[in-house]
This record gives sequence, structure tokens and C-alpha cells, in this order.
Amino acid sequence: LHWKDVCFSVKVKGGRKDILQNVSGQLQPGKLTAILGPSGSGKTTCLMMLAGFETPTHGEILLDGNIISNIPPHKRGIGMVFQNYALFPHMTVYENLAFPLRVRKVEKDEIDKKVDKALSMVSLSGFETRMPAQLSGGQQQRLCIARAISVKPEVILMDEPCSALDPIATAQIEELIDELKKDHTIIIVTHSMAQAARVSQNTGFFHLGELIEHGSTDKIFKNPENKRTQDYITGRFG
Repeated sequence: LHWKDVCFSVKVKGGRKDILQNVSGQLQPGKLTAILGPSGSGKTTCLMMLAGFETPTHGEILLDGNIISNIPPHKRGIGMVFQNYALFPHMTVYENLAFPLRVRKVEKDEIDKKVDKALSMVSLSGFETRMPAQLSGGQQQRLCIARAISVKPEVILMDEPCSALDPIATAQIEELIDELKKDHTIIIVTHSMAQAARVSQNTGFFHLGELIEHGSTDKIFKNPENKRTQDYITGRFG
């Protein structure tokens, strides 16, 4: 996954407001990249554009060398785990997983197999008939991850997957992410530097709509090149 000179702006009173400014980056296959930065720095907007839920006003997004900037989300080969779960409250666990597969015209027998496999991977086998409201926050997030992996994506994007979870549920999700990164390319947006240090191999830092530093997590945390990155990591960021 590669994005080049991506800009995103929105209309505001009196003109337009830049959310992302000429952001370029590349995701290494088989790696987990954490995206850090203060609130409003453009992290989630960047993730939404890569997933296809926002359209860049300038620049290109490529997957395996093919431009996907104007391709709808369900045709990109990208799985998305939303911060607010985005589950259908009126659908069962099975139906929530089956829906994106039906959109992709998958046959019923194959849907059943994919749902069973995805639920097994996130330790939710036997929960097929439950409604989202009957699940804990950690179980709902595992269901969201199951939905993302059920379509066999080339890339998985996760937006603050543990922000609403208690420490025990967070540890379970991080353990699951650690397992997934063995076979998937993943980007995780997080406010938690500790989480980024625990789960990621690479880290990018956003500030005011720009990706100002990107490299190995070890290097970013121990020897950041950018002063703003350094201030953020040491707690002096203002």
C-alpha cells in the first residue's frame, strides 16, 4: 500500500480547510505500522482515505502498483476496523459477518465457511445468534476484527481499536493483533505510545495534517529525528 502526495480538504465558511497536506507513505508487506499524533492531526482522516471512505482532493493511493483512489471500499482488498465498532445493531453476529461477504457476491456455503473460520480466529465460535448488544466491548471489537479478516484483505486498517476497552480486553485485542500481523499487513491508529511500542514494527507520526516522521518503532522511540516527534514522545508536546 502506497500513498503519494495525498491532500484532503473540506469546505468551511469562507473557503476550505486543509486536513491532510501532501502526505506520502508506503506500507511494507507483512509489517504492522502504528500511526501516532495528537487529536486533529489527520491520523483517522488518512486511514479513512486509504480505506475508501474519504476521497483525496489531490494525490494517489496505490495497492500493488494499481491506483485505487476512486475504487469503492468493498473492492479495494482492504479490511477496516472502526473505532466505534460500526456493527449493525439489528443483525446477529453471523449476519454482521455475512453482510460484507454478500455484498461481494460470495455463495452461501462459502459464507458459512468464512464466518466459521473468522469467529474461530477471534475466539467467538458459538456466538453466531447473539446480537451486538449482548456482547462486551472486547467481544464487539473482536467481532469487528473478524469482519475485517473474513474478506481476506491484503491490508487491515484499525482505528483506535482499544480506546474504549478496559486493560484486560485491551491485552486480549493486542494479543489477537500480534497473531494477525504474522500473516497480514496492518496499520493501527492509536493515541497510546505504549501500545505502539508493544505491537508495531514501524511507526509514523502526524502533526497538523503532515506525516512528519516515519521509520522503525525502535528508532522513532529511542532516537526521533523530528523535534515535534521527540516532544510528543517525551511528554513535552504542546
